[in-house]
Amino acid sequence: MDLSQEEWAAQLEQDDNAFILDVRTPEELEEGFIPGAANIDIYLGQGFLDEIEKLDKSKNYYVYCRSGNRSGQACALMNNTGFANAYNLEGGFMNWEGEVAE
Repeated sequence: MDLSQEEWAAQLEQDDNAFILDVRTPEELEEGFIPGAANIDIYLGQGFLDEIEKLDKSKNYYVYCRSGNRSGQACALMNNTGFANAYNLEGGFMNWEGEVAE
């Protein structure tokens, strides 16, 4: 499900069962990341699927990439593999105005 930057941030803040997932490359991570995010690079292909299979499907996933395209694909893959709640950050990290960790 696509959420605007405001919706994503507001919902995340109130969610006690949240897991933030960054699907960018290691190089992109060097530009900074949303605090508390775990990274699984979607470009790993099967490796990405193997890694998401290890995650707790009962959590609510807040997924982002640079622009919102890859994270949209990641949410679709997660939905197809049994994750009920995966939220895509529309506009991605490049439009993120919240806190950034380095």
